[in-house]
Amino acid sequence: MAAHTATTFNLLVLVTPYFNLATTTAFLDPFRAANYLTGRVRYSWQLLSTDGGEVPCSNGMTVMTDALHAHASGSVDLVMVSSSWTPEEHHTKQVTTALLAWARRGVRLGALDTGTFVLARSGLLKCKRATVHYEHLDALTELFPDIKATESLYVIDGDRLTCCGGSASVDLSLQILREQDGESVSNSAARYLFHHHVRGPEVSQNPEHSEPFGQTTPGTVRQAIKLMEDNLETPLTIPDICRQLQISQRQLSRLFSEFVNKSAVLYYREIRLDRARCLVTQTDMKLADIAVASGFVSQAHFSRIYSEKFGMAPSRDRVEGRVPFEFRAWPMHSPKATQSDK
Repeated sequence: MAAHTATTFNLLVLVTPYFNLATTTAFLDPFRAANYLTGRVRYSWQLLSTDGGEVPCSNGMTVMTDALHAHASGSVDLVMVSSSWTPEEHHTKQVTTALLAWARRGVRLGALDTGTFVLARSGLLKCKRATVHYEHLDALTELFPDIKATESLYVIDGDRLTCCGGSASVDLSLQILREQDGESVSNSAARYLFHHHVRGPEVSQNPEHSEPFGQTTPGTVRQAIKLMEDNLETPLTIPDICRQLQISQRQLSRLFSEFVNKSAVLYYREIRLDRARCLVTQTDMKLADIAVASGFVSQAHFSRIYSEKFGMAPSRDRVEGRVPFEFRAWPMHSPKATQSDK
C-alpha cells in the first residue's frame, strides 16, 4: 500500500454473528473523519457477512451487511475480520476461500478482536506475530503454536494486521491513515476524535505500571500479582512469593486484604481458574490437560472449585460458556462463587 496516493482506499470488514460493534466502529471512524476533514471520499468501506442481511452484535443491536460473494472479486486494499463470540464457528469454507483468494491477490488482511482466530484457522498467520484480546491469548497460543502471540495492542507484520479490539482499533486505523496520507491527515483525524495520544504497536494491553484511574495499588502487590501471572502452570507457594519480594507473609496478607479485598491464596487460585475458563470455552483441549495447564494436579479438585467459582462444571461450561453473554444467565455471582478459599 503506497503512501500519499490520491486514489480511493477500499476497505472491507467481514463481521461474524455477535461481533463487537464498538470495536468495529472505532476502527472505521478515523476513516470517516479523514473523509470529512479532507472534503473528499478518500476512504470507502463496507460491512460484509457470509450471507448478507442483518447480523446481531454482541451488545444486542443488529447491523445490515452485504453478502460476502458480492465483493469477493472487486477492488479492495484491506480486508478486516471482526469477530467476538465463538470464532471457531465462523471458519467456514466460504470465508476461508475468500480470504485465501484475497491473500493470493496481495490484499492486506487483518483482524479485530477474535477475528485473529479466523485468519489463523485459514493458515494466514503462520510464523507471523499476532495479537488478540488478552482473554483469548492463552487459547491462541495453545491452538496455534506456530504463531508468535503477543499481548500488544496491535501488530503489523508485513501484510497481516491484528488488533486486540476496543479503543486500540482507533490506534491501528490512525496508523493506517498515517501510512496512506501522512501525519497531517492522521493528526487531524485523531484530534477530531479527541484521541490525543496515539499508542504504538509496542504498547501492552495491560501496562505494568499503569492504572486507568491512576496508581492506587502498592508496588509490592503489583509485583506479587506479576509473579502469580508468570507462574500459572506451576504455581509458586505464598512463602516463595514473599521470599522473592523480601516481605513477610503477614505483610502480604494485610496488603491483599486492604487493596485486593481477598487473600493472596484466593486471588492466585482465581486467576488460575480464569485461565482455565478461557481454555475450557475457547479450545477443545482435554479437561485433564487444562487442569494441569492451570496449575491443578487433581482433576477432581479442579472440577469442584471450578464449579464453585463459575456455577457449573467445566464440561457444562464448555457448551454454555460459548453462548453470547446477552443471551445466557451469568453464574459468576452465585452463592458458591463467593465462598472463601479453603
